[in-house]
Amino acid sequence: QVQLVESGGGLVQPGGSLRLSCAASGFAFSDYNMRWYRQAPGKEREWVASILVADGITNYKDSVKGRFTISRDNAKSTVYLQMNSLKPEDTAVYICNAMKWTVNYWGQGTQVTVSS
Repeated sequence: QVQLVESGGGLVQPGGSLRLSCAASGFAFSDYNMRWYRQAPGKEREWVASILVADGITNYKDSVKGRFTISRDNAKSTVYLQMNSLKPEDTAVYICNAMKWTVNYWGQGTQVTVSS
């Protein structure tokens, strides 16, 4: 059974940091490109960051560049999102995605709230 389980969300003050984790099981994690998306209330889901299988190249949404870092540990079948200098506009449910060719797996998400 394929599972992507996110954790690490919570309430943080502006300027604070959080580290999200997404633990994968039920498929060959090391063969999949991994992405983080987010969805704020009343808004569409948006892509945040990606890390590729082939060369480990990372890409980021412009608004998070320099603040967020995506990484993966294939031995643990886990992808991470380190989020620093958080802003209220980063408030959203953060969702993990695994993608290989036309196959997509999604997690349920973890809530991140940035508020004073």
